[in-house]
Amino acid sequence: MAALGAGRAVARGLLRAQSLGAWRGLRAAAALRQIPRAKSENAKSEGTFQVTMLPGDGVGPELMHAVKEVFKAASVPVVFDEHHLSEVQNMASEEKLDQVVDSMKESKVALIGKIHTPMEYKGELASYDMRLRRKLDLFANVVHVKSLPGYKTRHNNLDLVIIREQTEGEYSSLEHESAKGVIECLKIITRAKSQRIAKFAFDYATKKGRSKVTAVHKANIMKLGDGLFLQCCEEVAELYPKIKFDTMIIDNCCMQLVQNPYQFDVLVMPNLYGNIIDNLAAGLVGGAGVVPGESYSAEYAVFEMGARHPFAQAVGRNIANPTAMLLSAANMLRHLNLEFHSNLIADAVKKVIKVGKVRTADMGGYATSLDFTQAVIAALDV
Repeated sequence: MAALGAGRAVARGLLRAQSLGAWRGLRAAAALRQIPRAKSENAKSEGTFQVTMLPGDGVGPELMHAVKEVFKAASVPVVFDEHHLSEVQNMASEEKLDQVVDSMKESKVALIGKIHTPMEYKGELASYDMRLRRKLDLFANVVHVKSLPGYKTRHNNLDLVIIREQTEGEYSSLEHESAKGVIECLKIITRAKSQRIAKFAFDYATKKGRSKVTAVHKANIMKLGDGLFLQCCEEVAELYPKIKFDTMIIDNCCMQLVQNPYQFDVLVMPNLYGNIIDNLAAGLVGGAGVVPGESYSAEYAVFEMGARHPFAQAVGRNIANPTAMLLSAANMLRHLNLEFHSNLIADAVKKVIKVGKVRTADMGGYATSLDFTQAVIAALDV
């Protein structure tokens, strides 16, 4: 019994050390909030920050134009290193992917639109979007779902965070035809990456002053795969006694989010579940056009829309909602330690929405993308 107790103590010690390492990894990505990047090699000039930009597909380029206009009006000290990576526009290749990665190695920060993934199989299962995230090891996707003051939805005053592991799971791109008409698709769950995302979630909750983490799973059916993910979450939870921990099966979680989303604080889950829950939760506060998102590795930070949709049917119609992209850009500025400019832009966006005179069609209004952008510029307190 003494040997067993000693073994458990050693295991807990190892987990604590790993947790500290994960926190340091998170800080490596988040430390940009503490260190003025203007003094690093990333700066084009003194006081200027370089950021990699990928407009993406659909309305992505239009939303990026809105960001550029607002940044210009707010005199934001950011220079965009713009790259175009698109499978549907024949602007995707290994060379272009490497150029984006090289840019990220220099800037460490990116603002990206949705890179559309074609459904047709052309010999490569992993999309360029997935390959980019793997090359940068962007393992943690964070979507902060928060109600916008002045914009009423079925549920108001929501404030919850969805944290998703996004480098394995069902998106491992391991599929093959084992027999005629029989496809096998492998879902990969590993202890190392499950522990890493669990630690990220608890560290995030600790840093942001949140009180509860809910692990979402389907371990009742996928007893080994989701069972391992759930076990890792339970092990990590023991290291954070001040954070309440509970678990919920994914199908029940979807129902509970619709019926009573206020019970949730921070949710952590594998890849596919996170993709679904991100979109469901975005719908609770206004849809894909209003929720910002971000992805982290130990080195890099990528800011994007929380619910990833190219909104291709709106291309060129001047109707897309710039809110989510502008709020993502504001979060990026906070990450760069540009608190003043971050608050300036975020407050202007929220002010326009709260006043309610200028809203795009998805929020029940008649304003164009340009109208909304100009309203945000007019609301800047500069």
